[in-house]
Amino acid sequence: MSSPHVPVREVLLVMTEYSSHLAAEIATQPDDWEAVQSRLDEARTLLPEEGETVAVVGCGTSAFMAQAYAVLREASGAGRTDAHVASEFPHTRDYDRVVAISRSGTTTEVIDLLTALKERGQRTTAFVATAGTPIPDIADQTFLLPEVDEQSVVQTRFATTTLALLRASLGEDLTEVVSQARAVLAEDEKSALEGLVDAEQVTFVGRGWSIGLAQEASLKLRESAQFWTESYPAMDYRHGPISIAAPGRAVWALGPAPEGLADDVTATGAWFEDRPLDPMADLVRVHRLCLAKSARAGLDPDQPRHLARSIILS
Repeated sequence: MSSPHVPVREVLLVMTEYSSHLAAEIATQPDDWEAVQSRLDEARTLLPEEGETVAVVGCGTSAFMAQAYAVLREASGAGRTDAHVASEFPHTRDYDRVVAISRSGTTTEVIDLLTALKERGQRTTAFVATAGTPIPDIADQTFLLPEVDEQSVVQTRFATTTLALLRASLGEDLTEVVSQARAVLAEDEKSALEGLVDAEQVTFVGRGWSIGLAQEASLKLRESAQFWTESYPAMDYRHGPISIAAPGRAVWALGPAPEGLADDVTATGAWFEDRPLDPMADLVRVHRLCLAKSARAGLDPDQPRHLARSIILS
């Protein structure tokens, strides 16, 4: 799928019934991904060199972006790359560099980890949206992305723009990814979300780097719409999770689905969704589903219950 450049204001007109910070931030993503590539040379001075062993860390959404980047970096041949939730970092392992992702720059678990790593002389690089926060002061190097900071508690554009930059740093051409995302945003809702907007439950599946995006997709719907979602590696889905598939529910593959999975899901009566899109562009469709589901539930997607912009533990 391809599309000419659709201005953000026109995208917002497509989503006129959704008035929120989240809707506005979702709409800027293709432009954000395109624009951040102008900072690629700057980013490369901070990113791991080829051959370095690397750990990528974060919490929540940032951890899922870390997981996606780790798979992509190692698959590219750049070097061994592991991903960890910050609170579960394996301190018995040695790395040439640790890369941390944190929108707020204030997340307690990331601060604690970077502080511990600094004390033992570990090289660290952080990607942060908000300047003047603790993490940039602790990390050896910081790449600031204030242009994609967000007002909604629910993360979208900071996470995806960070991943876009990391993908570009590995030599990926994101031209088609940007085009696909613009096309997704320009679609009418019926076309974009057929079979999904009325589903009572959605399970996301992925393979390789898109497993992290499947987990992120699931998290986004839980946060924004208090909606029942699950996520699994696509090949593992038939090893138990398929038992909840049923009419009125959906299984959504981000990226190419394993052979035979569509038939297996369809046989249960569930809807199977598998568009030929880059998983990051398809994640933007998930973001649109978040807006639709939260609106139907009468919820404010900018302020999910029990959540704050940053988890700061006392």
